[in-house]
Amino acid sequence: MATALVIENDPTDDIRRLGEWLTDAGLELSVIRAHAGEELPADLESFNSLIVLGGDQNAYPDDAGQPGAPWFPQMEGLLRKAVRHRVPTLALCLGGQLLAQAHGGLVERAPSGPEIGPGLVARRDQAENDPLFAAVPFAPDVLQWHFDEITELPLMAKLLAASPRFPHQAFRLGDRAWGTQFHIECDTAMFAGWVENNADWLREQGRDPEQLVESVDAVMDDLFEVWQPFARRFADLALGRNVSTQRPSALPLLGNGNGHGH
Repeated sequence: MATALVIENDPTDDIRRLGEWLTDAGLELSVIRAHAGEELPADLESFNSLIVLGGDQNAYPDDAGQPGAPWFPQMEGLLRKAVRHRVPTLALCLGGQLLAQAHGGLVERAPSGPEIGPGLVARRDQAENDPLFAAVPFAPDVLQWHFDEITELPLMAKLLAASPRFPHQAFRLGDRAWGTQFHIECDTAMFAGWVENNADWLREQGRDPEQLVESVDAVMDDLFEVWQPFARRFADLALGRNVSTQRPSALPLLGNGNGHGH
């Protein structure tokens, strides 16, 4: 059975609905809870794909040069191996930041402040021929929760989605490794947990925690319309099946993110 390696960096950010979509599409998931001390493998030979989730840590080292988490250097090594050996990879938020950083990109505290809640990103021209993003609507709904951002992409990265405040919302390295700044794994309950853990800070920022959770819940169906087929395309790639890049004609252009990387 084809197995995806899932690396969980934070107990509050598991694979959730993305995991359901992937298993429905035929992928088995092997979850390593690195935050709980579970060891990462030395290589990816036993896996047909790699998924790196978000977390509360910073992707970049602290002032003393210590990594955001003890396992980050080894995980960046796995991300480099994944790109080099063309292992289908999906890295979300903190995971996307680590994918970029592992290949020479730059991650920093976002100069324009955090991005939290529902929002839109816009596909870039290079997404037109991308196996995963070609069938994504021009301006899909996404969920955000991040304080840091990728300020410089790796030199060989292909930019696939952007937004006015955060120009590096999604990118690809090689032909099989994708990073996103936004979350596609998150359901309302997960986001509500993040809000509850940061409710006082959100109020200080002028955000109403209850209204924020309601706004997230209101876009869950729209998120499903875009990102469930996206997950299936990733599973198809991992399983060696044909990947359809045709945008469904019935799919509308849909409209309507205290952690650090999450």
